[in-house]
Amino acid sequence: MRPPCMPTLRLFLVLFSLWLAGCAATTPSGPQASGPLKPLSQSSLASGKVASLEPPQDLWERIRSGFAMPDLESDKVTDREQWYSSRPDYILRMTERSKKYLFHIVEELEKRNMPTELALLPYIESAFNPQAVSSAKAAGMWQFMPATGTYFDLQQNMLRDDRRDVLASTRAALDYLEKLHAMFGDWHLALAAYNWGEGSVSRAIKRNEKAQLGTSYTDLTMPAETQFYVPKLQAVKNIIANPEAFDTELPVIENHPFFDVVEIQHDMDAQVAAELADVSMDDFKALNPSLKKPVIFAAATQKILLPWDNAKVFKQNLQELKSGKNPKLASWTVWKAPKTMRLADVMAQTGASEAQLREVNDIPPRMMIKAGSALIVPRLEPHTQDVPQQLANNARLEFTPEYSLVTKRKAIRVQRGDTLSSLAKRHNVSAHQLTSWNKLPANAGLRIGQTLSIYTEVQQAIRSQASGKRTTANNKKAAPAKRVAQAAPQKRGGTPAKRKR
Repeated sequence: MRPPCMPTLRLFLVLFSLWLAGCAATTPSGPQASGPLKPLSQSSLASGKVASLEPPQDLWERIRSGFAMPDLESDKVTDREQWYSSRPDYILRMTERSKKYLFHIVEELEKRNMPTELALLPYIESAFNPQAVSSAKAAGMWQFMPATGTYFDLQQNMLRDDRRDVLASTRAALDYLEKLHAMFGDWHLALAAYNWGEGSVSRAIKRNEKAQLGTSYTDLTMPAETQFYVPKLQAVKNIIANPEAFDTELPVIENHPFFDVVEIQHDMDAQVAAELADVSMDDFKALNPSLKKPVIFAAATQKILLPWDNAKVFKQNLQELKSGKNPKLASWTVWKAPKTMRLADVMAQTGASEAQLREVNDIPPRMMIKAGSALIVPRLEPHTQDVPQQLANNARLEFTPEYSLVTKRKAIRVQRGDTLSSLAKRHNVSAHQLTSWNKLPANAGLRIGQTLSIYTEVQQAIRSQASGKRTTANNKKAAPAKRVAQAAPQKRGGTPAKRKR
């Protein structure tokens, strides 16, 4: 009887023989060469064929190495190259501003295996200004319209606007660009759709197909802005790729993170957070531009961004502060109006001054606070608990015009059978009021067709010149901000377009 281990041993010997044969037949010169294996020579190492294990020290170099889109060559590209290169101060201002955000965007693109040209897109969209707002209400570095922001899970309420958030808006923008590339199979068309709307690009392609015309980016009939959109990106790409050729100097951006993510466990004033991190409020706001109020509500904003080294300082100082007695992190909280109220009534219930309420909540004059509205108020007893998640994520502030009592006169005619008593009852007044208003004796008789006056007090809205018609805090019109690219029309149907004229 054959031992049970024999098949395994035989298989091993066969595989070992094959391995030895392969070693004998393969050398560094190629599979056809013969002879023993040899180590790599110094000359072959210096040939440049071996990739460096060291990461690039300069972020620009890293971006250039990830360029993967086909180059676009056209007169429009040349035009935009000349425009940018003739404005070195503008280029320097944009690139200096991008230092805070560019490393994170490149990291996210590489994780998704996306072209690093897309890291340059905020130069075109907003000049890398996370506070940029277009006349069409597109906001943030990546210029999301409200509806598109909502579609990509960017929270927008009276407390924060995630379209401005560095992490959230970058995630949403790359999600959208991936979706568009999967839809059109071409990065230039995906970018056109990001600017013009996927529906608009799809319809333009169908029109060209019907007319038996080309369907590439340069073949489509598009608005002037979209025609220049990819050329702008290509022009910036060309300048970044070879700044010397355009007599341009790029600021040094080192290839390491600019900021660190810090978790927030309790409500905290933005000023307190900046002081604990030892950074200026301007620098704090530049990294946390989604905050719309002077306080961070942990239930909704669970993370903040701080410069890398300052994040460590923040954690140390926060730990020391918490070790003391009754550390005060937040001086503001959110209070919900139980009914429609005048500002004076809100002041009485919250202990806030009129100046505080109007400034932090941007309340127009002569407006009442609608029932269910959320107000930022001083964190005083008994309102000292952290704001719950449901309120922090759904806070809204709505106004309605104040009312005053106005006396109005109404004329009535006496009909057959009417008496002072029956008329008073019919019009919900007293007989004494009727006789007083009309200067009649208490036992006066009435004649058919006689006219009597009734006076009633009615509420009349006091409409503020500042507020005009009914005002909703979440929908107030934002002031336009300067942007590199103008807003584009919103597409109809399907996913909302990124922007709207």
